[in-house]
Amino acid sequence: MRQIIECVPNISEGNNQNIINQVVEEIEKVEGVKLLDVDPGKTTNRTVITFVGEPEQVCESAFQVVKKAQELIDMRGHHGDHPRFGATDVCPLIPVANITMEEVVEYARKLAKRIAEELEIPVYCYENAAFSPERRNLATCRAGEYEGLKDRISSKDWAPCFGPTQWSEKVAKSGATAVGARDFLLAVNYNLNTTSTRRANAIAFDVREKGRKMREGGKVNGKPVLDENGKQVWIPGTLKGTKAIGWYIEEYGIAQVSMNITNANVAPLHVCFDEVSAKAAARGVRVTGVEIVGLVPKKTLIDAGKHYLAKQQRSLGVDEATLIKIAVKSMGLDDLKPFDPKEKVIEYMIEDSSKKKLVDLTCKGFADETASESPAPGGGSISAYVGSLSAALATMVANLSSHKPGWDDRWEEFSKVAEKGQALKDELLRLVDEDTNSFNKIMDAFGLPKKTEEDKARRTEAIQAATKYAIEVPFQTLQRSFDCFEICKQMVEIGNPNSVTDAAVGILCARTACIGAFMNMKINCGSLTDKAFVEDILAKGQKLVDEACAIEKEYTAKVMEMISK
Repeated sequence: MRQIIECVPNISEGNNQNIINQVVEEIEKVEGVKLLDVDPGKTTNRTVITFVGEPEQVCESAFQVVKKAQELIDMRGHHGDHPRFGATDVCPLIPVANITMEEVVEYARKLAKRIAEELEIPVYCYENAAFSPERRNLATCRAGEYEGLKDRISSKDWAPCFGPTQWSEKVAKSGATAVGARDFLLAVNYNLNTTSTRRANAIAFDVREKGRKMREGGKVNGKPVLDENGKQVWIPGTLKGTKAIGWYIEEYGIAQVSMNITNANVAPLHVCFDEVSAKAAARGVRVTGVEIVGLVPKKTLIDAGKHYLAKQQRSLGVDEATLIKIAVKSMGLDDLKPFDPKEKVIEYMIEDSSKKKLVDLTCKGFADETASESPAPGGGSISAYVGSLSAALATMVANLSSHKPGWDDRWEEFSKVAEKGQALKDELLRLVDEDTNSFNKIMDAFGLPKKTEEDKARRTEAIQAATKYAIEVPFQTLQRSFDCFEICKQMVEIGNPNSVTDAAVGILCARTACIGAFMNMKINCGSLTDKAFVEDILAKGQKLVDEACAIEKEYTAKVMEMISK
């Protein structure tokens, strides 16, 4: 699955649009990176840039941003309201999809090291990328700002993690950069059926991690309660990883609770929505909906959709679009304005719409494309598609069983099967296009130049690599199609008896997909010189095909017997 991270560099220039444009242009030169936002601030003299993509490409863009900022911005004459100590002041990396924080930390540290070595900029690693606890806090790393940097980089305790420790003209011009790894910050506003800022603030104080000041007698105007050291005592809120405040929005004519979710792993959006709604209700106020500011990772909405389906005791094994729709309607994301996932979900924003996908064709279009004189899609893609139908049929039976009258206490049992089926269906649909891509890689390799001996060697190597990949892809199809037997068998045995033949057709589809995928593996194996790899993968494939045929024979007979009674 595609890994996606976000990068939010802050450069120390917010007034000179020419400089800002030149820095931003560096991002768009890297293929596969999507620029999401450029937000210059005049009084802060600072621009916040946001872009996303796969880790390697994002890190390359980030490096080029730092390099261009170093070239164009001279910190010796910089002034602004925001704390800063470098031309590229901060450069955090943020996990968005299919990547762990630990992996992002490694990318951040690698980027920090490259910036220091190639550009000779002092670099401090902060947040999760910090090498020691005292360096996690950005404000601590940046203490003294640019004006204190000369003494700081040469000190024993606060020398940079990477890069120069001596002041030079080059360092004086660039300043230092803080490279970090942090969680995604989700900015949301909860719409209230009141115009009262005071009530909105009260709800915000109820939930935000910081909470509210403790006062004598619990009264708003009571004296602050101090501890034995004379420090203000605070009553913590109920949601860790959140910051919140209440305000009135004239545009909408309502009050809102404005919240930054700084750790969605600790405080998922749906948990925050439920808690804010509960605290609002306790004060006689209702949350009518949620406004998401900026973009949102797809997982946030998928998790919310599953949460609200589970509360209804309905199967969670539904497609992605349905889960997002449930999330939108459950939290009122379309309360103030239409909510278009294609414009709000990060993963959808960075999809390359110019690339045509087979799986996006209609059934007729897919059949017509297959029947055309083009060699792709071929048997490998068709095998993956037939496998996806196996998973889809088992999922359908699981969902029907989950909602069958009288089986209400078994909804969760069938929901788990349906979730497995959805995951298998989605993976096999991905393999439909990936099998065609693997064929195209072979064609591209054969098209490489072969004029010199060096050309010929490179071409041969590329052909072998592409051929190996064209064996691995149908092997993945074989494995995932074989996995479909588990859920199809379950649905034959314990699913809604009225749909037993649907599960049986799923078994037939799985067998067909397994054999078809194995054939595509085998035909490509003849061109591969790595015979040890060929022998191993064919043995594994044959074992799965033999088991697939045995399962299909057994369950076809079983179902025929069941429907003959």
